Amino acid sequence: MMVWLLCGLGLLILLLAGDALVRGAVNLSLRLGVPALIVSLTIVAFGTSAPELLVAIKAVQENAPDIALGNVVGSNTANILLILGIPALLTAIRTSQCNSRKTYFQMLAASVLFIVLAFFGVFTILSGLVLLTALAFVLWDMFRDARAHRRAGLASDLEEIEEADPDMPYWRIGVYLVLGLIGLPLGAHLLVENASIIASRYGVSDTVIGLTLVAVGTSLPELATTVMAALRRHTEVALGNVIGSNMFNLLGIVGVASFFGRIPVDPAFLHFDLWVMLGASLLLAPFVYGCRDITRPWGVALTGLYVAYVISILV
Repeated sequence: MMVWLLCGLGLLILLLAGDALVRGAVNLSLRLGVPALIVSLTIVAFGTSAPELLVAIKAVQENAPDIALGNVVGSNTANILLILGIPALLTAIRTSQCNSRKTYFQMLAASVLFIVLAFFGVFTILSGLVLLTALAFVLWDMFRDARAHRRAGLASDLEEIEEADPDMPYWRIGVYLVLGLIGLPLGAHLLVENASIIASRYGVSDTVIGLTLVAVGTSLPELATTVMAALRRHTEVALGNVIGSNMFNLLGIVGVASFFGRIPVDPAFLHFDLWVMLGASLLLAPFVYGCRDITRPWGVALTGLYVAYVISILV
């Protein structure tokens, strides 16, 4: 029981610390005069993925690379099937206003690149450089598009940053930053260490733990955000957020983690899990290109597919 409590405590600390770091970094940047456009494209994007990144780095350092890889692959699958499926059970997710075609194509390209590199059998520093170079190109392209939208008066940057509070005092910013910087490594250590103990105690592999417990746990912020967007009828942003999160997971998290150690690829990923991730990504095509809403029946189907996937890797 204690190991489960420590695992849950680690996850809770990780999520709270990630939120604190984002709030502190965003408002420090705004106080220092960094344009909100740059903040939204960089600090918010990186900060919201901080829990997954710290888990991946800690897993590699503690010789549990399957947890690192499982976290990324499992999170991407969960983001599409679960994070979009559950909110769709509450209300239809409107995609007609979501201009995500280019980003969706980039996500598919990132998925294919990731799978190709995985078939080399191990992610090395060279693999990481390739992934981070691709991420740099994507961020540059996003910045160029966002700047064009801003010039056209299509976006109000501060309104798009939920954590923005330009008048936040420096002492409070400092508290947020300190809590985030201390909490993230502490939470990652507790989660990875106890997740590995759970895996060995119950006779399941680190791969399975990474694909399920750790992946779903680190995806909880995205789930909470998407559910709240659904309840507030702001569902048109949900699809774009999931696509962007998945792309950063593939290119940024594994790219950075590979600098902390080699990440061997378990054959199970090559035979099954990577293809499930790619298949889930392709399921989004009708919603992105056909502007079909993700209605309740689709929500049932997506959630059911995720449940079936989890059952298939547990039995």
